[in-house]
Amino acid sequence: MSESGLPVLAVTTGEPAGIGPEISLRAAWSLRHEVRPVLIGDAAFLAMIASELDPEIRLQATNMAAVRHTGLPAGLPDRITVLDCPLKAHVQAGIPDPRNGRSVVQTLDIALEAIRDRRCDAMVTAPVQKSVINDAGVPFSGHTEYLAEKTNTDRVVMMLACEANAHLPYPLRVALATTHLPLRAVPDAITEALLMEVLRITDTDLRTKWGIAAPKILVCGLNPHAGENGYLGREELDVIIPALATAKAAGIDVHGPYPADTLFQHKYLAQADAVLAMYHDQGLTVLKHASLGQGVNVTLGLPVIRTSVDHGTALDVAAQGTGLADAGSMQVAMRVAASMIKK
Repeated sequence: MSESGLPVLAVTTGEPAGIGPEISLRAAWSLRHEVRPVLIGDAAFLAMIASELDPEIRLQATNMAAVRHTGLPAGLPDRITVLDCPLKAHVQAGIPDPRNGRSVVQTLDIALEAIRDRRCDAMVTAPVQKSVINDAGVPFSGHTEYLAEKTNTDRVVMMLACEANAHLPYPLRVALATTHLPLRAVPDAITEALLMEVLRITDTDLRTKWGIAAPKILVCGLNPHAGENGYLGREELDVIIPALATAKAAGIDVHGPYPADTLFQHKYLAQADAVLAMYHDQGLTVLKHASLGQGVNVTLGLPVIRTSVDHGTALDVAAQGTGLADAGSMQVAMRVAASMIKK
């Protein structure tokens, strides 16, 4: 927590040619009285974007060398702190440059260091362009995998969540058993051991990071109609049901497997704290539709709190100029991180 009692968020500003810098600045400025955001990115570039967005936005720049020596500068209500992480090449909006790829990854390392040294309480990440980072010579399959490796975490779980809104009278949280896999690889990836570990992590983080005393988790089947007793696939009978029985025996309040087209209805979701989907599009299509563009990605299982937006770099939007990007998901990501810190 900051000297004013506000949660301190390390905000990585993402791919500089995308909308990440803009939405990070806009969300940080709008929420500066609720949280203390510390933006991590190229200070000069962020100052230029800020001046284009709103001349009222004020930044105070420092760097990790200074922070290691004296700590973060005192937070001011009319200033957003920036930890400078210089880029290597000029930024052309909408066109990522591999020469900047390593600087983008470095922002994640800086955020982790700031949390490790208790300068910041959690990290919030703007979207990156994975292909450009790989083109820069850094093997990178995504934030989730990178942060797991850097924190020596064997298993993490990807969850997307959204707050209640005009069309959804309750919060919705959807965890994934598998993430970025081709559909043909999903059935082989789903094992009893995997499901048990995913359920354990989900249950633990719902308790410790959301403050839910007794989480109730609903589980989707893999096949249509949850396999229809083996006629449409045996994964439910042979893998999912035995895994759920083991989870129940371990004290996890888990129910299913249910057909996904049946489960995602108000009468079921209103009674649950989370849903476990078997693969990416099975769960996230519903979540992103229900969130009205303001969902948030949460990585479960890490020793740090990490939230993110639920969308990509939107290079096409960035190419049209500043002021067009929707910062709603970034605002929610910051609010969710702050809420988890407090709980």
